[in-house]
Amino acid sequence: MPPQQKKIIFCVAGVLSFACALGTAAAIGTRRWVTGTVLCKTGALLVNASGQELEKFIGKIHYGLFYGERVRQCGLGGRPFQFSFFPDLLTVIPASIHVSVILFCTVLMVFALVGAGFFMFNAFGSPYETLHGPVGLYLWSFIACCCGCLIMILFSSEVKIHHLSEKIANFKEGSFTFKTHSEQFANSFWIVLVCSLVHFLNALLIRFAGFEFPFSKSKDSGTTTGAADLMY
Repeated sequence: MPPQQKKIIFCVAGVLSFACALGTAAAIGTRRWVTGTVLCKTGALLVNASGQELEKFIGKIHYGLFYGERVRQCGLGGRPFQFSFFPDLLTVIPASIHVSVILFCTVLMVFALVGAGFFMFNAFGSPYETLHGPVGLYLWSFIACCCGCLIMILFSSEVKIHHLSEKIANFKEGSFTFKTHSEQFANSFWIVLVCSLVHFLNALLIRFAGFEFPFSKSKDSGTTTGAADLMY
C-alpha cells in the first residue's frame, strides 16, 4: 500500500482511539450506566394494588459507577434520594467486582490514549521494531479491546446476577421492600461496547495497511530457505 494511504489509515485509527479515550472518561463520570424502575412490594401488598394502581408504587432509579439517584414511590408521591457507592454502599454491593470495573475503565482509557499516540507516531514518524511498530499497535488495540469486554462482563454480572438495582433500592429501608420492575443498560454502558468494537476495528485497519500479524512468517522466506537447503 502507498505510504500516503498508510498515513491516512493510521490517522483515522489514532483519531478513533482518542475518541474512545474521551468517551470512556465521560462514561466513568456519568450516572447513566443503568436506568430502571423499582416496585414498592410492601406498599402494593398492603393495599392489594393491581393494574393502574401499581403505578403509584413504581419508582425510578438510575446510577453509574460512583453515584446515582432513586425515586421512592410508596403511594404517597415520589421522594428522591441521591446516593454514592463510596463509601455508602460498600457493605451492600459486591465491592470487588465494582472496583474491578472502575479499574478496567481506567486501563481502557489509558491504553486508548497510548494507542492513539502510537498510531499518530506511525503515521508521521519512522516506527521502531517492537513497541512502535506493528506488534505494538496490535498489542495496544488488543489490551484495550479486552478491557472493554471485561468491563461489560463484570458490570453485567454485577447488575443481573448480584441484583445491584435491588440492593440499591433496599438500601437503608427497614419496613419497605423494593423489587426491580424493569432495568436496562444506558448510554455509558453502550459507549464501552462501541469503544471495544472500535479497537477491534483498529486491529483490522493495521492489517489492511499492509502489516503482517505478529509472529507470522512470510511464505517467501520459507521458500528461499528451502531452496538454499536443496543446494547443499
